[in-house]
Amino acid sequence: MKKITIITGHYGSGKTNLSVNLAVKAAEEGKKVAVVDLDLVNPYFRTADFKQLFEDKGIKLIAPDFANTNLDVPSIQFDVEQLAASEDCLIIDVGGDDAGATALGRYAEALLEMLPGDIDMLYVINQRRTLTSNADEAVTLMYEIEAASRMKHTAIVNNTNLGCETSSEIIAESAEFADRVAEKTGLPLAFTTCPEELCSLTGKDGIMPIKVYVRLPWDR
Repeated sequence: MKKITIITGHYGSGKTNLSVNLAVKAAEEGKKVAVVDLDLVNPYFRTADFKQLFEDKGIKLIAPDFANTNLDVPSIQFDVEQLAASEDCLIIDVGGDDAGATALGRYAEALLEMLPGDIDMLYVINQRRTLTSNADEAVTLMYEIEAASRMKHTAIVNNTNLGCETSSEIIAESAEFADRVAEKTGLPLAFTTCPEELCSLTGKDGIMPIKVYVRLPWDR
């Protein structure tokens, strides 16, 4: 992982679950990790929901002032320079769509000036998500996020899933979709995620096994 990893994507693409996995993995490798929750639009399924897990793993969490309350006002402040200096890894979980990415744009200049070669901005795609089920839709949204955030993505992450109904077949079938998005954007496909319990894909090239931390109420 680079010093800063920014995670973007459509609502329901699985950004938060990926962010949690990356943070926990880095912490278990002995790195000092901080997670910034920049989801100021959607109050559900965000990294602020995993405060206890992060505390147990020694992960620092920076979340909106009123996260997890019914006073969910878009208000967040964090010191980019201080976090970059004090942490080995800084993971930024950006809110869905271009509206959520606007918050990232506030920090774009400082991030790019500080660590121009040590930032990954990963665009998470999920073929089973409405409004990004084909490559053209996914690419259009990606460019909207870039315009709002004033930053450019560096790679694509294929996180195609269907919640508790995810199967190895669903993931395998998404390969062509992910390749088309990568081709249309000119970006590399960093990896395809796969729930750990689907062992048939674990260990294959380009596959990243992940834990499913984020679950819908009816999946629990």
